[in-house]
Amino acid sequence: MLLPSEIEAKSVIPAVRAILARKLIKEYDLKEEVVAKVLGITQAAVSNYLRGTRGDNELISKLGSFQEVMNMVDDIARDLSTNKAYTPITMAKLIELFNYMRYTFIICDVHHRIESNIDEQVCEQCKGILTGARI
Repeated sequence: MLLPSEIEAKSVIPAVRAILARKLIKEYDLKEEVVAKVLGITQAAVSNYLRGTRGDNELISKLGSFQEVMNMVDDIARDLSTNKAYTPITMAKLIELFNYMRYTFIICDVHHRIESNIDEQVCEQCKGILTGARI
């Protein structure tokens, strides 16, 4: 069974990077090389995100349907386009975004898509830990 941090690393972070890459290029007219530097990835990774060959397209679409997630992503994209680098404030906003996805259980939806046979008792235990209400 995957841990929440593994789900973030394997699915959620790449999906957010894909959304950010697309926004930074389409809405802020940044070049792929600049976006790669800003996101700390290669230009080839940015190209793959743009073509849809990297990142879970279904998850990217799902995240796009959450207004609060997209508001946070928009704010992060604005910071990245202005500063052309991660700043402590931008990093804090990314952490806030990933925490939001934990506390609203968006990460649980992702987990269930990856592993459909999760024991419901394990889910309840994990939800308690994610929210700080240990069961």
